[in-house]
Amino acid sequence: MVYLITYDLNKEGQNYDKLYEAIKSLGNWCHYLDSTWLVETSYSANQISEKLRKEGIDNNDSLLVFRLLKDYAGWLSEEAWQWIRDANFN
Repeated sequence: MVYLITYDLNKEGQNYDKLYEAIKSLGNWCHYLDSTWLVETSYSANQISEKLRKEGIDNNDSLLVFRLLKDYAGWLSEEAWQWIRDANFN
C-alpha cells in the first residue's frame, strides 16, 4: 500500500532528521516535495501516524496520512514518476 504523508512542523528551528529517519524506516519511500512523502509500506495510516508522533511530530505540529489509489496526475521529475509507476498501490 502507498501512503501520502504530509506535515507542518511549527516549532522554530525544528530538526527534521529524526522525523525523516522515522519516515524512511516505514518502507520504500519517495520524497520530491517539501514536507510531503510517498511511502510504500504494510503499516496502516493509524500506525504511521502513531509512529511519527513518537519520533518527531510535536503537539503543535500538523500531520496528515492518506492511503493512495493508483490515480494520479501532476508535474514531477521522471525519477519521481518512475517510483510512482513501480509502487504497489494494493
